[in-house]
Amino acid sequence: MERKDFETWLDNISVTFLSLTDLQKNETLDHLISLSGAVQLRHLSNNLETLLKRDFLKLLPLELSFYLLKWLDPQTLLTCCLVSKQWNKVISACTEVWQTACKNLGWQIDDSVQDALHWKKVYLKAILRMKQLEDHEAFETSSLIGHSARVYALYYKDGLLCTGSDDLSAKLWDVSTGQCVYGIQTHTCAAVKFDEQKLVTGSFDNTVACWEWSSGARTQHFRGHTGAVFSVDYNDELDILVSGSADFTVKVWALSAGTCLNTLTGHTEWVTKVVLQKCKVKSLLHSPGDYILLSADKYEIKIWPIGREINCKCLKTLSVSEDRSICLQPRLHFDGKYIVCSSALGLYQWDFASYDILRVIKTPEIANLALLGFGDIFALLFDNHYLYIMDLRTESLISRWPLPEYRKSKRGSSFLAGEASWLNGLDGHNDTGLVFATSMPDHSIHLVLWKEHG
Repeated sequence: MERKDFETWLDNISVTFLSLTDLQKNETLDHLISLSGAVQLRHLSNNLETLLKRDFLKLLPLELSFYLLKWLDPQTLLTCCLVSKQWNKVISACTEVWQTACKNLGWQIDDSVQDALHWKKVYLKAILRMKQLEDHEAFETSSLIGHSARVYALYYKDGLLCTGSDDLSAKLWDVSTGQCVYGIQTHTCAAVKFDEQKLVTGSFDNTVACWEWSSGARTQHFRGHTGAVFSVDYNDELDILVSGSADFTVKVWALSAGTCLNTLTGHTEWVTKVVLQKCKVKSLLHSPGDYILLSADKYEIKIWPIGREINCKCLKTLSVSEDRSICLQPRLHFDGKYIVCSSALGLYQWDFASYDILRVIKTPEIANLALLGFGDIFALLFDNHYLYIMDLRTESLISRWPLPEYRKSKRGSSFLAGEASWLNGLDGHNDTGLVFATSMPDHSIHLVLWKEHG
């Protein structure tokens, strides 16, 4: 048949075909297929696959595409990004999907950032860091060397680590460079705390002292305890210093004058930790903005209103066993809303407004797991052999890091956590710097640091 005649025939049969019912169209196709040879059937097979395909993501409204994408897990979404440039563009623009994926990993979300592509990049960065944690490859170690006797006291703040030693000195180190910034002669240090101008030390000689970094001069000497001073805290705004001692007492001092304002009694063991903190919740006993003092011994945590009252009375005593059969670990977390402490039974979290126990996180597979840091998402824990990260949403351990044979003080001052903001959720920027520090038998300080992103 000539081309022209064929085109005329094809037009006529097409008009007739379109006038048929669906059933008649199907019968016509069945008849034509039965008359077809191998060449025609192969042609039909190849073209049917293409004709039946529809790029639904391209055809759907963007809002409906986003709704459908929310049902897919992030790993599937990343695979879908490889289908085409159009799919990659649509999937990358789905901000809510990637924000949710980041939150599920324990990442902090800044909702003010609306750049969709930003959140996909954040997720890729987050999944890499979480994999490093799961594979125990997120950290690296370093050492600080400079003391000539055992290091009993450590305190960390803003990239600087202070160490107090039996060699009658205290040193201030830049953790990022490993360099000693200041080194001053002191007494034997059982506890240290510092700021830009001064260093406060609690000593085995039963005193507390305040030192000036720039000159090394002792500017104040606090005498009155009859046992070693194991913990100190202070507040410049209140002009208050507090100290906990082996004489079972807590003393409240005027920071600038050096005079004792109050001696708090009631402990029946060494007071190994004192924490001075502003309250953030309201209850019958305190209001937001009130300063609160926590003091802890081997079995109990006592809560005191801080002020210049001579007859200061304990607001509440917290414990995990009435018969004193369970010991508390020496580390204590208090952020103004919650009190957290660890024991052989697990982690205990109290609500500061009601003093009720909110939860007990049991870790039966690991004995004597001690608390280092506690946040909204993660907790940092350790035992004699490993540093652990716990996801507090599932109460499961998601990472661990080996520790050397360190010097573990029963008072809890010879080891500490470093940067703490990541415990409330990683954000790709706060997973830097110091994670953990502890003193070693050879008088060095062992550091665990975040490894840079791969």
